Amino acid sequence: MSDDTPEDHEPVGGPPPRWRGLFVSLPRALIATLILVGVAINFANVISRYLFNFALFWAEEAMVFIIVWCVFIGAIAVTFNGAHLRMDLLSARLVSPWREIVNSFTMLTFLACGCFAAFQSWKVVSLIGGIGQVSNAGGIPMVIPHLALLVGFVFMVIVVAMRWRAYVTGRF
Repeated sequence: MSDDTPEDHEPVGGPPPRWRGLFVSLPRALIATLILVGVAINFANVISRYLFNFALFWAEEAMVFIIVWCVFIGAIAVTFNGAHLRMDLLSARLVSPWREIVNSFTMLTFLACGCFAAFQSWKVVSLIGGIGQVSNAGGIPMVIPHLALLVGFVFMVIVVAMRWRAYVTGRF
């Protein structure tokens, strides 16, 4: 008997296992680190507020930005695993080649929307970076939270392009 889970195996023709480390394990480690940083900030804020009667005014803003990064980093791993929520009731019941045609259309739509969102995010990051906008409470550069969208969408597009065969065949 093997302790391997289905998640540990790639479909035939899928990317090599080293990609799983880059697109699943690394994002999970980054998310865990960011959440620990958020917990530490929150703990420091509570201690500061209740023991020293001084609030860290930037803490809540920083924690919100951390959560934004966690969501978009997590989206990379979810996309690699093909675990996005999707309406596949119809396509799952179709016979070949119609299932592959519908899945191809879905994948191409995902790529088009992801590229559009990445391009728009790039424009926003460039604009905000150019004017040097910072957050109200903490003076955190607003490029930081907006960059999360750009990074997330770029890597989601890369992952879908890399795993096109799994997306078309529905084998994850």
